[in-house]
Amino acid sequence: MKNLLASTCLVFGLFGGASLSNAAECGSVTIASMNWQSAEVLSNLDKFILNEGYGCSAEITIGDTVPTITSMAEKGQPDIAPEAWIDLLPDVVKKGTEEGRIVQVGSPLPDGGVQGWWIPKYLADAHPEIKTIPDMLKHPELFPDPEDPARGAIFNGPQGWGGTVVTSQLYRAFDAEKAGFALVDTGSAAGLDGSIAKAYERKQGWVGYYWAPTALLGKYPMVKLDAGVPYDAAEWKRCNTVADCPDPKPNAWPIDTVVTLVAKSFSEEVGPEVMEYLEKRSWSNDTVNQLMAWMTDNQATGEEGAKHFLEENEDIWTKWVSPEVAEKVRAAL
Repeated sequence: MKNLLASTCLVFGLFGGASLSNAAECGSVTIASMNWQSAEVLSNLDKFILNEGYGCSAEITIGDTVPTITSMAEKGQPDIAPEAWIDLLPDVVKKGTEEGRIVQVGSPLPDGGVQGWWIPKYLADAHPEIKTIPDMLKHPELFPDPEDPARGAIFNGPQGWGGTVVTSQLYRAFDAEKAGFALVDTGSAAGLDGSIAKAYERKQGWVGYYWAPTALLGKYPMVKLDAGVPYDAAEWKRCNTVADCPDPKPNAWPIDTVVTLVAKSFSEEVGPEVMEYLEKRSWSNDTVNQLMAWMTDNQATGEEGAKHFLEENEDIWTKWVSPEVAEKVRAAL
C-alpha cells in the first residue's frame, strides 16, 4: 500500500482538510475479487464504501483462493481479501499469520460456508418432523426418483466435485440404498440446478447436495438437513472425503470458515476507522443468497450488485460505519 501525501494548502478549509486527512490515513488499496459471485459483489462493496466513505483510492484485482491467499501470506499483497475461505489453505494461512504478513479481521459470512443435503422449504414446512438425514430416509415416498417413483432419489453433484465424493460416501454411510433411495448423478452444475428448479416449479419433493451462499438458494429457499450425528474431523479426513474408502461412517458436514484477510502492513498503516469497518462488515448467507439471485436475474455486475445492496439495505450496512461515513456513501449513490 502506498500512502497518499497529506500536505496541502490551507485554502481547502476544514472540510477539505478532513477529507485529505482521511485519504492520507487510507491511501491506495488493492482489494482481491475472487472468481465467484459473492466474493465479486463483496469486493465491489468494499471498494465503494472505502472510496466514498473513507477517502481511499481502492482498486480491485482479480484473483482466486489459492494464488491470492498465498501471495498475501508470502508477500503481503494484495491489501485485502474480503472473502477468504481459509480452510482450503490452513497451513499457508497459519504460516503467513505467524510470520506477521497477514491478519484475520472478522468474518464477512458469520454463518460460514455451508454444504450438505437440502430439501425445499415448502416441504420442510409441510413436514416439520423431517429435520435430519435419518428422518428424511424414513420417507422415500416424499422424494420420488423421476426414473422410478417407487423409490426415493438423492441428487448428487457432477463428477470432479469434492461435494460429490462426500455425498456418495454419505449415501453409503447412512445405508440410503437400503432405505429405498437411489443416488442420482445430475451430470453437471446446470443439471443439479435444473433438478431443483424443476422440483420447485412442480412443488415436488427433492433432496440432494448443495451449498450456501448461492444465487440459487436466494431464488429457491432450501433447508439444510442436520446430519443427526456430530462432526468427526478424523473420520471426515480418513474416509468421508476419500472416494475409494470402503467403510464410510455417518458424519456431519463441517462449516467452512470464511474471514476477511488483511495484509499486516496495511492494517498498521491505515486509519483505525477503516479496520473497524472491515471488522464489523458482515452479512448473513440468506442476505447474500437474495442479493446474488437479484444479480443473476438482472445479469448484474459486482459493481451493480453492490450499489443495489446499498440502496436497498440501509438497515444492514449503516451499522458497519459511522453516521458521517454513511452520509458520504448515501450521497455517492
